[in-house]
Amino acid sequence: MNMPPSPSGAEHTDGSSIRLGALVPLTRPGWVEAGRHLLAGLDLAVREVNDAGGIDGRPLELVVRDTAADPERAAAAVDELAHLGVAAVVGEYHSVVARAAAARADALGVPFLCSSAVLDALTEEPTEWVARLAPAQSYGWRIYADFLLHAGRRRIAVVTQPSVYWASGTRVLRDHLVPRGGTVLELDATLTPEALCDALVDHGATALLLLVGHPEPAVPIVRAVRGDRRLAEILIGAPAGQPEFAGWAAALGEEGAGIPFLRYLPERLGPLGERVGKELRERLGEAPSFVAFEGWDTVAVLAAVLRSHGTDRAAIAESWPRVAVEGTRGPIQFSRTPGISVWQWAWTPIQVVDRDPAEPDRFRILHAG
Repeated sequence: MNMPPSPSGAEHTDGSSIRLGALVPLTRPGWVEAGRHLLAGLDLAVREVNDAGGIDGRPLELVVRDTAADPERAAAAVDELAHLGVAAVVGEYHSVVARAAAARADALGVPFLCSSAVLDALTEEPTEWVARLAPAQSYGWRIYADFLLHAGRRRIAVVTQPSVYWASGTRVLRDHLVPRGGTVLELDATLTPEALCDALVDHGATALLLLVGHPEPAVPIVRAVRGDRRLAEILIGAPAGQPEFAGWAAALGEEGAGIPFLRYLPERLGPLGERVGKELRERLGEAPSFVAFEGWDTVAVLAAVLRSHGTDRAAIAESWPRVAVEGTRGPIQFSRTPGISVWQWAWTPIQVVDRDPAEPDRFRILHAG
């Protein structure tokens, strides 16, 4: 589905605007809440750039395409956006979708600044065309594994669906936990919730990690585990961040609290982050997630690059190692990181947080990396 142009600059149709293609999951089975927050951040930053005079007097225009969590659709969108003459492509939340977009951008010679996807192998081979703001999965999920160890949770069960993203996450957890005395048991998400609970009891699991989609099957799994008296002491965790969004709390209420997850924010935002956060809250009608901040930071980086290096695609890609931008969550610079095939911000601040059982709309910081 082609989305209507963004209001933040799309009224300029005389060819004077600088176009940025934006890939965002806005319909199911994509994570629509994440897409809405990502787009809010992208759009707010574009409007602020344009209110400040644009890029050398030329407005930015966001050309939005809905990926609906479909890798083929994302690759086709990159083709279309390249044909439309965008200076760069930004966005995407789902790792498997971002991987398809990155491969196509690399093949076409279009700069792609990935906002939110964390899969380490975003491209098969090292590329100069792609940079990323989100931390690599191997980095963030190791911090989550450290949290589990510090909390005394060593018998870990993961309930997982078939996906390169979930498989990669399981591997990161196993590689980090097993040498430190932990165990990792994989359980198939096709198990009934009752059978899953039985398996957790049989294994003596002290933690269950949800490496599954939301709301299905995550919500019924949480309800089943919370309702099983045998599992009263088990920790439910969601490293991929499902409890970050309001839809989680709406679906599960108190049962959705006390489930630790990863988010990419500092303990305290600085003045820029506070200002942007306030604007995002007004736009969204709710507290902005870290994904919204990722969107804003994406445009801030590209605006700085466009001012310094112009709109030539090759010049944009060549500028990644020279980026030095103040983002909402700290200074942003890109480097080559071992095992990562793209230019990487190493590293955004990372927290393990949960929703406070006494006040599910409030987040508690449990661990920081």
